[in-house]
Amino acid sequence: MRRHAPARAPIPDENWRSPVIYAVQAYEIPTLAVVGEEARFPVRRIYAVGRNYAAHAAETGLGGAQGPIPGFSLKPADSIVTDGADFPYPPGTSELDPEVEMVVAIGKGGSDISRETAPEHIFGYAVGIDMIRRDVMRDCIANQHSWDLCKSFDGASPCGPIHRVDQVGHLKSGAIWMEINGERRQEGDLDDLIWDPAEIISRLSKMSRMEPGDIIYTGTPRGPAPISRGDRLLAHIDGLWELDVNVA
Repeated sequence: MRRHAPARAPIPDENWRSPVIYAVQAYEIPTLAVVGEEARFPVRRIYAVGRNYAAHAAETGLGGAQGPIPGFSLKPADSIVTDGADFPYPPGTSELDPEVEMVVAIGKGGSDISRETAPEHIFGYAVGIDMIRRDVMRDCIANQHSWDLCKSFDGASPCGPIHRVDQVGHLKSGAIWMEINGERRQEGDLDDLIWDPAEIISRLSKMSRMEPGDIIYTGTPRGPAPISRGDRLLAHIDGLWELDVNVA
């Protein structure tokens, strides 16, 4: 029996707007606090740069972020965990590593952005933690699989409140560290970044259009180590709001 196409809906007047009806329950847009403001920052995409500190690249044995394009990975926007919240220890791993990172928040979109104009696209900065299933990562490397499952899972992207650029300027140096249960585990300086934020934005925008709401985790210094349920993480970057996370 021939199936008939459904009748075409009438075209509404251009000034008329119908409320959207979703086929399944719609998700809530993830947001981050902006320091000193009621307005929040909506998160669109999360990019993460790998091996962007030489000391950490050396300890992984995988080399640094050399070549024309840094190594990028994508994480789901709803993997955000905010300051003071519980982080749910994920299934499928017994070696979960937190990595303290400077997060760059994009406030102005664009493609093929030059290094010189890239700072104009930055809304602000925050402290973030890039969570990695390290054992899953090694399995992905050994079997030549995508890294998606080692970096993309519920709660994989804790992030603190964002400071606008006009509050803190563009961060080029300063201590970055993480403590676990009061013990210093990671330590470095933003000056040690192989690719700085302007270069990262320029290179990334040549591959994918940047939009307001995108955030970029810019890499981690040496020393990440596994955590367990019940641990408390404190991530710090000079001049920014610290990120405090409990592992549940």
